[in-house]
Amino acid sequence: MIWNLFKRKKANRAVVERQYASITEAARSPVFYETMGVPDTVMGRFEMISIHLILYLRRTGSAGEATRGLAQDLLDAFFEDVDHSIRELGIGDMGVPKRMKKLAKMFYGRVNSYTQALDTRDGQGLVDALKRNLHPEAGDKAPPMQELADWMIATAQRLEDASEETLAAGQLKFETATREVL
Repeated sequence: MIWNLFKRKKANRAVVERQYASITEAARSPVFYETMGVPDTVMGRFEMISIHLILYLRRTGSAGEATRGLAQDLLDAFFEDVDHSIRELGIGDMGVPKRMKKLAKMFYGRVNSYTQALDTRDGQGLVDALKRNLHPEAGDKAPPMQELADWMIATAQRLEDASEETLAAGQLKFETATREVL
């Protein structure tokens, strides 16, 4: 049984790499950092990759078993990338598990709050969650997050139209974020 898992992961590797590259490329769009209030920091980049991955996972949650397996492989790749990035930032081997646990908790908290807001079409709830997560120290002085929330809502709706074949092939594309996309 465990050998089937390894076979699936090996077969999915190119698909996962292609889809993860697409997600990270989309998350690096300058408009997020220049006009939508996302801090251009290591944590800001983590937040944007998380947002894109959450939108992807939300869409694949209603897909077939093979696509959900691919989504799990993609999630594993994300956390491997986070682990690698932490090590590149100079965190020693002893500190990595503690940081990974904290970042995983942050990620899954965002999965819950963003997905709930998107599923219930709670735009203000999404804005509040974005402010809380992207600018935790700013309180009332956080930059407006309405534009980013609007982008997330529009993107989630567009992703609903993605076919099962597109998802299974790892070819889901995020439209380049621009102010005109909204």
